[in-house]
Amino acid sequence: TDELKWGKLVGEDKYGNKYFENNEYFLGRNRWVHYAPKHGLEYDGSQIPSEWHRWLHSMTDDPPNKVPPSPQHKWLADHEQNPSGVNPRREYVPYSTTRPKIEAWKPPSKPL
Repeated sequence: TDELKWGKLVGEDKYGNKYFENNEYFLGRNRWVHYAPKHGLEYDGSQIPSEWHRWLHSMTDDPPNKVPPSPQHKWLADHEQNPSGVNPRREYVPYSTTRPKIEAWKPPSKPL
């Protein structure tokens, strides 16, 4: 997205991301995405749905707009970008239920 490349438009996902390919480039550099304009410069890899991720990383030669993936099950959640680093109220913060092996020193307090 920050490079000057030319290639043919292969498809677009429902989020507005456009996918391109040019087989004159080296393998691994021949497929790329232009993120939807609504993201501006705040784009990241988690904004790409899994079916397009497979195509971008050459796991399949057929883009999902030509060979659709298996049908979406009712119980399967829709793709959602990772909110960590963008939305502090929804970011993932791990926690531990075990005591740390090393604890910080606490100076003794004077009795009142």
